[in-house]
Order: sequence, then C-alpha cells, then structure tokens
Amino acid sequence: MCAAARRIKLFDTTLRDGAQTAGINFSAEDKKRIANRLAEFDIDWIEGGWPGASPKDDLFFELMKKRDWQHSRLVAFGSTARPGQAVEQDRGLQKLVQSGADAVCIFGKSWDVHVTTALDIKLSENLDLVRDSMAYLKRHFATVMFDAEHFFDGYTANPDYALEVLEAAAEGGADVLVLCDTNGGNIPYRIAELVGLVLERFPDKSIGIHAHNDCEMAVANSLAAARVGANHVQGTINGIGERCGNANLVSIVPTLQLKMGLDCGIGAETLTQLAPLSRFVNEMANRLPWQHQPYVGLNAFTHKGGIHVSAIRKASSLYEHIDPALVGNQQRVTVSDQAGKSNVLVKLSEMGLAAEVDASDPIVAEVVREVKAMEAQGFAYEGAEASFHLLMLKAMKKFHHYFELDGFRVLDEKRGHEGKPQAEATVMIRVGDKLAHTASLGNGPVNAMDNALREALLGFYPTLAELRLIDYKVRVLTTQKATEAGVRVLIESTDGKKKWGTVGVSTNMIDASYQALTDAIEYKLLCDQVKPPA
Repeated sequence: MCAAARRIKLFDTTLRDGAQTAGINFSAEDKKRIANRLAEFDIDWIEGGWPGASPKDDLFFELMKKRDWQHSRLVAFGSTARPGQAVEQDRGLQKLVQSGADAVCIFGKSWDVHVTTALDIKLSENLDLVRDSMAYLKRHFATVMFDAEHFFDGYTANPDYALEVLEAAAEGGADVLVLCDTNGGNIPYRIAELVGLVLERFPDKSIGIHAHNDCEMAVANSLAAARVGANHVQGTINGIGERCGNANLVSIVPTLQLKMGLDCGIGAETLTQLAPLSRFVNEMANRLPWQHQPYVGLNAFTHKGGIHVSAIRKASSLYEHIDPALVGNQQRVTVSDQAGKSNVLVKLSEMGLAAEVDASDPIVAEVVREVKAMEAQGFAYEGAEASFHLLMLKAMKKFHHYFELDGFRVLDEKRGHEGKPQAEATVMIRVGDKLAHTASLGNGPVNAMDNALREALLGFYPTLAELRLIDYKVRVLTTQKATEAGVRVLIESTDGKKKWGTVGVSTNMIDASYQALTDAIEYKLLCDQVKPPA
C-alpha cells in the first residue's frame, strides 16, 4: 500500500467527458450549477469543456468568470495545435488562453497509428506539435496538463514512440502527464506495470490516470495506478461518459481515502456530501439513480429480513463494509419503519422542530406513514427539500395553506405543423374570504399557469414578485404505460437570496406542475414568515 501522506489530486471531467454520454445534454446553466457543487465538494480540478467547440461551452466559460471558489480550479480542455501552422496562430490554443480558466489540459496522440492514420502526419511532426503546444500554453498558465491519448494501447504497439510523446510534453513544460486508457480495454495489472514504468522515467513529474470503463475496469484501473504512485486521478461523477462511461469518482474517492489510506483532500465532513452530490448530478442529467450504486445508492446499505437484519442490529459492520454515514448514505431495513423514524427525526432537527417531539411521539409515526404514502405515489424528495418541509409540517398539523384553489383551466393551441403553440391559463383562488380570478398567456402551459397564479396572488402577497423559477424537469415514472404513465415534476425556485426545490406527481403533467408551483409559492411565503389567512 502507498504511504498515507501522499496526496492524490482529483480531476473531474463530468462537464466535458461526462457530457458526451448518450442521452445527456447539460445546458450552460446546468454546467455552472454542477461546477459550483463540485467546488463545494473540494474537487481540485474541474474541467469545464472545450472553449470554441460549441456556443454552449463558450457561454459556460463566460458564466464562470465570476466564480468565487476557495479551493477548486477551473480547467479548459483542448487539443494540440493543428498541423501545418505555427502554434501562436492556432485558433484552438488561442481560445484556451482567452477562456478565463485557471489551468488547461490538452490531449495529443501517443499511439503511432493514430498519428499516421488519423492525423496523417509524420511521427516527428506530432512530437513537435505536442512540445510546441505545451510550451505556448505554459507561457500563459501556471499549470498545464497533457492527456496522452491511447497511451496504454500506444505503448503496446510502439513503446519507444509512446514514451517519446511524453518526453515532448515534458520538454514543453507539462506539469502533469496523464496516461489515458481511451478505449477502456486495459486491466489493472497492465495499468500498474506501465504507470510504474512512467514514474521511473519521469520522477519529477506528476503522473495521472484517465480510465474509460469499456471492460468495467475503470475504477479498478484508477486505483491500481494510484497504488503504484500516480497522484492525479481523472473521472466523472457517477461514471458517466461516452460508450460505457468513465472512471467513477463516486467510488474512487471513498476507496482511496477509507480503504487505501490516501489523501484526496476531501475532509470527513465534506465526504458526507458524496451521496447528495451523486444524486444532484443525476437530477441535472435527468437520469434515474442507480439504486444499487456502491457507496451512495439507495440500496447500498439496505437489508431485507432474515439473518442479515438480525446481525446488523447487533453490529452493523457484520454486513456493512463502512459506516454509510461517512459518505452521506444511511442504513435501511425494508421490513422496519424504525429507520423511517430516524430519518424524520433528522429532518425535524434540521427544521428546528426536534425539541417539540421525540422518537416515541405519535406525530413521528404519522409523518413516517405520510412520507411512505407519498413515495408510493412516486414522490421523491431529493432535490425537493421545500416540498418535504411542507409535507412534514402538514403531517404535524403545523401548516395552513396561504390560498385555496377553486379551479384552473389551461388551454394549449397549435394550428398547422409549423405554427407556434399558444398557451392560456385561467385560475380562480380564494385567500380568506376573497376571490381572485385571473387569466394569463405564456410561452407554454406551465409558464401560463405560473403567470396566472402570480397575478392572482401578488395583491395579497407582494413578496412573491421576488420569486423566479430557475429550473424545471419532468421524469416519466414508468415506461410500461407509455403516454398514460405518471410523471414527476421537479422545480427549482429562487427569490434572489436562497434557492429551493419542490416536486409534484400526477398522471397529468399540468397537475404535477401545479403541485410543484404551489409548493414553491407557499414555501416562499413560509420563509418570509407571512401570516396565512385566518
């Protein structure tokens, strides 16, 4: 095992490599939110994307110019200069310099067949491109990193040339030499062997590993590299990435720190945010969480009856490899509601209501029953803490609605294949003994209903003028019923001071949206300590 004092630098490429996952399409705002969440988790290097590759990446780097990170550093990604021109004139390299990033990471070919076939240039010309590109970037950045694309396959085909590529990058000033298993076809003992060889060849350079998961070895390969001395590990949250994905940092980080005694710079308190971080990225990617995902999955520490349950009640370590709380997860016993009570008590404490009840209070059991009933309908409160807050207050008989709905109607009309749809919403609500009846247009049915609700309520609650919807996601709960399936709507709102999430579930998307919208409104009024009508 490696010495415990050795520091592993974490490099996250969720926003670039992870965004290449089939079915994932992050907006620039999504990328900004994920980047800030990664920074809160103290990731050393956060790769944002490839400046100049798309308007979205350009917008992201523009949005990030006002970042205020205490520890993390933003990385811009690119490639070596194109053949046939001076590096100073290469538009791609110029875009990297103009990106506003703290560091850059560029890739270059280290497999000879890629040089002669894909780039169609001489091997010596590729070495010049690597050396000169690194030297140009080193004049503009304190830290430059080199991804040796296809290094392990390249070494197998032509070991001398693969090492010459690393030599060229080092001569150009590369601070980190990253060995890439780009096709994801290597296995741990081979990774360890070649990483060890490179470490001997470049004792003064930081050596990194970038593994893909095509043989489901990406995590194991990354750990093997770290074990023999690599001190820079690249990966993505939840292992998302092209084809079969990338090395999963959610598994790598706790294994390095808790199992191998290596320091990733993630404090014990921060590590407890690992499970919430995993779920947050899934929500941003609009992906169903893998319930059996190691460390952070819903079922990672779930026990169902029999000998296991009997054993863990005496000592959880009998059937759990770590304390789940270390990574922000929790033990679940599916045949017992005791764990449910514990969850509720934690939430009550977070809400400042713990002093009013204890575990034996019938209110706690009532809240547990209510939560389970709602979850059975498809509600999920990860990312919808405001709805959960309101649910608990309602179960405790401590919440009164700020308005009552008499009814709403939403009309959505489209004429012709090319015609633009038009939406109109009509809402009737009661605040105390007063009735408000409004109609509003919108660029879609949800926007129209949101506008109508605001118009109806602003006269009673002026602070709602501060409320703004900043994210809206819809997820189908089951694919078996096709278009008859229920949906879950997640909404994130802000008043400029704080953000909160709400959720709604229905077989009707408009109804689910209404539930999430009204929760957002009522939570805002609750936080403002507005008094509900008598």
